[in-house]
Parts: sequence; C-alpha cells; structure tokens
Amino acid sequence: MYYSKIRGIMDTLMVSISGIRGIIGKGLYPSTIVEYTSAYADFCGKGKIVVGSDGRISGNMVKNIVIGTLLAKGNDVIDLGICPTPTVLFNVKNLKAVGGIQISASHNPNEWNALKLLNKKGEFMSPEEHKKMISLLKETQNRYAKWNELGSVTHYEKGLYDHIDAILSMPYIDLKKIRRKKFKVVLDCVNGAGAYSMPYLLKKFGCEIIETNCDKSGIFPRLPEPAPENLTKTMKLVKKSKADFGIVVDPDVDRLVLITENGKPFGEENTITQAVKFILSRRKGNVVVNLSTTRAVDDVAKSFKSKVYRSPVGEANVVKKMKQVKAVIGGEGSGGVILPSVNFGRDALVGTALLLQHLTEFGGTMTELKNELPRYFIVKRKIEIGRRDPDKILNKLAKKYSKHNPNNEDGLRIDFEDHWVHFRKSNTEPIIRCIVEADSQKKAIELIEKYLKEL
Repeated sequence: MYYSKIRGIMDTLMVSISGIRGIIGKGLYPSTIVEYTSAYADFCGKGKIVVGSDGRISGNMVKNIVIGTLLAKGNDVIDLGICPTPTVLFNVKNLKAVGGIQISASHNPNEWNALKLLNKKGEFMSPEEHKKMISLLKETQNRYAKWNELGSVTHYEKGLYDHIDAILSMPYIDLKKIRRKKFKVVLDCVNGAGAYSMPYLLKKFGCEIIETNCDKSGIFPRLPEPAPENLTKTMKLVKKSKADFGIVVDPDVDRLVLITENGKPFGEENTITQAVKFILSRRKGNVVVNLSTTRAVDDVAKSFKSKVYRSPVGEANVVKKMKQVKAVIGGEGSGGVILPSVNFGRDALVGTALLLQHLTEFGGTMTELKNELPRYFIVKRKIEIGRRDPDKILNKLAKKYSKHNPNNEDGLRIDFEDHWVHFRKSNTEPIIRCIVEADSQKKAIELIEKYLKEL
C-alpha cells in the first residue's frame, strides 16, 4: 500500500513490477498518473510507446492523462484503443516500440484502474527495470519537451487484428478443421476488452456465439474476478443454451476460464494443463508454471518425457524462467497460458485457439476432455497472524519439514508424495496464505486444516 503524507490518509495505490493500481479518487489520482507516466517515459527513452485500455468506465480519463503526459515528454504514442493486455504486449514487439502501457486493473472492480507498464521487449518489467524506473520518480517531474519537440499520436486500429492474425497463423491451428465443428459457445466478457476481441476471434473459427455481458459499456455487471461463485448465471446459460462450452475472460483478457457443456467449471488449473498437453503432443520441450500451480502439469509433462520448472508466483517470474530454460509453453493455474511464439505474457486469445484445436482433435465433450486430465483438488485458505513475524513462522516450518527439501523461492513450498503445500505471506496484509493440493478434496481439506493449526 502507498501512504500519502500530503493527504494524511492511507491510500489504495499499490506499486509492483507490473505497474501501479488503485481506486480512482482514493490513491490513483491524476497527479499520480502524471508522476509515474513521466518516470516511465524517462525509463523508456525517446521513441514510440504503445497504449491500450480494457474499456472500464474510468479508462478514457486515465488514457487522456497518460497520452498527454507522454506527448509532453516528447514520446510518440500509438493508441490501440480498447484491447486486451496481450494485444499491447504483442504490438510493443511487433511495432518495435520502446515500451507499452495497458490501462487496466485486471479483475479488480469498477472503481479500480491501473497502469500496466511494459519494457521494450513487450514484457512486464523485471525487478531490476522496475527499480530503475522508481529511482526516476523524483528526478523526472520538470523534465518535459519544448513546444517544437512534443510527441504525436497515431491511432492504430490494426493492432488487435495483427495480434489475432498471428494466433490464427500458428502452425498448430487448422482453421478449416475447427470451422467444420461449428462449436456453439457462450461468451462472457464482463463488458470489458474481451467484447471488442473475443467475438471476432470466435467467428474466425466458425463458432456460433451466445453473448452475455458483452455490451462494451465498461461497467462490470458482477465482480469481474472470473471465479465460479461469480459465474452462476453464465454457467446456467451454458446448460440452458445447450452450448458445447462457455468461455469467460477477465476485463483485460489475459485469463481464460472455461465452462463445460453441463454448466460446470472446467477449472482454471485444467485450462493450463490441457494447453500443456496439447502443445507437448505437437512439440517436445520444457514447461514452466508457478509454485502454486497444479501437479497435473507435471504428470502430463512426464507422459511426454518433458521437464517442468517452477517459478515464484507472477507472470514476470514465469516468463523469466521460461527464457532461462527455453520453455515451449508456460503459464499459471489462474487460467493464464503463455506461448512464446506469439507472446511472452498470459493470453486468453491464444488459450482459446489452443483449446478449440485440442477439443476438435479430441472429438469428445468438454467434460470428457476434463476427465482425461490428471485429477487433483486444490484448497486455499488464509490466516491472520497479527504482529507475528511471517518470516519467522515460515522458517520454523522449513526446519520442521527440512527432510522434504522445501522450496523457499516464494514463501515456502513443501512437496510430499501424496500432496504439496505452499505458504505465502502477504505484502499488504498481516496474513499468510496456505494452498494445498491432494488427490481428493477430503484429503486436501483435512491437510489444510492441519497446516493452519501449525501456523
């Protein structure tokens, strides 16, 4: 959290390697946007900067401030309009820009917004790059271009279509074969950027689309986090419509959530697992997922004699490890699929294309596809620790389970033969999160209760 001494109140602004986010009018102020955009422009240097937004109601206000600040710094701006975050990532690289800003607070509610800041590779900043940008905050405020050195704006409507064309051109995709299936799909875009991109993509694949929450209003009709408890109406619609499956994306379209033909959650952990299974069936290679992602990925990779590497939680961490081990696919159990040939970032459009090809070749239903995957159950809890030192708590647990070679790259993960547990401290709250995966829900619940007592 960010403390504003000027206002004397605790604001909501959160700063991380992915950018800044906060509640409009309570942490994310116009002056804050100018301050960070200015520092970011100095970090990037002169050149083109790509800008997009997820369509939420405050997006135009924030974008106008961002673009105005970049022009004042002397940077040219390529405005993609309302589009997915992975579209901005793709176009930074494709257009050889020096950086990119996506205006999106991901799955946060209506009142939130954010600046997602990218480097010139079209990726989220590394910790080192983030530290360098933060160091420029105090130096950059009065460093603006002269009247005859201001930047210019180009509105580039082809940005989204270039991104989708790259997806359709993947060697794994057989458009004709998928089109023959004539899939019937319920699509829920929570009135965000997905409403501008997902219908176009699905029509390219010959799908019949039943749209819900796709009115482009920018007002989220429900909590935008694509968790099952927020998708009850959508799940009922899938079953009522007799659709082949349902697709739900978050406001900026980097997370992909699937619903079976029976109106049941496919499971975000299964989203990445089936994508890994499909890619490894076509191309052998390494896989990277984070420390909180299902062991099902390991089982699938083992069947293809491939190796799984794990990184700390977070897209930037997964991408860093993917580059180190030259992974052919990566992602996170939150429904994020990363395919290096298109984007070094989570991309729900890529995930959708892989799913359609996989399901076409599989020849069965979504439920049958799910049942073909290794079956595990994940349970998540959190516990308040008050004033106790979270590091001391985790160190104590690490000593207790030292013979199991605990991993402390990101909190503490301990692997056992029949389950694993991951403890992660919060940087903003006095809590420790606990995640357990086992081969039955009953066992997972029993184990997590045991570990919570140990905390």
